[in-house]
Amino acid sequence: QVQLVESGGGSVQAGGSTLLSCAASGSMWSICVTAWYRQAPGKEREMVSTIRRDNGVTQYSDSVKGRFTISQNVNRNTLYLQMSSLETEDSAVYYCAARPCSTPYFNYWGQGTQVTVSS
Repeated sequence: QVQLVESGGGSVQAGGSTLLSCAASGSMWSICVTAWYRQAPGKEREMVSTIRRDNGVTQYSDSVKGRFTISQNVNRNTLYLQMSSLETEDSAVYYCAARPCSTPYFNYWGQGTQVTVSS
């Protein structure tokens, strides 16, 4: 089992920046990929960014590319999302997720943290 706890976020002005963190615990040795997802009211949950634990290779959605940066501290089992040049459309609940090496699915999820961007 893996436990994920997000922190950070809150209210931010458009154009500003904020940092999200995700503290992971449990069987992280079984995890190959961690990610950030988000869900805005009335919209489906969408992938924001992923990072491989072994080599740090990253992926970003087109909507955040160039503005957000995902990173990790594998030794500390911590995942980060640096969010810059924030737009009102970035307002959402942000979730940390983990994908075991044995499956193509993100089986583990945090409780989410709210990010609200105001103009």
